Amino acid sequence: MATYKKKLPKVNPERIFKYPEGAEINGQKIPDPKLHQYISFLKSGIRIVGYVFLPFSLEIATIILILSEIIGIKEELV
Repeated sequence: MATYKKKLPKVNPERIFKYPEGAEINGQKIPDPKLHQYISFLKSGIRIVGYVFLPFSLEIATIILILSEIIGIKEELV
């Protein structure tokens, strides 16, 4: 099996372009990756709690899972 020995060049973090907060391209707002990640983790945690409730209370589990889907919609709008 061949191994790749060539090293990748180092990247200067000061040369990486970052869009300013609230920037738009062609009228579309650029999403905030950190906020998107936070909301995604929150949604996943709520979804896990909903699945834990399934054997105990179908009604509560349903409410929690619907809440996680609502948060998922918000996640896509960030």
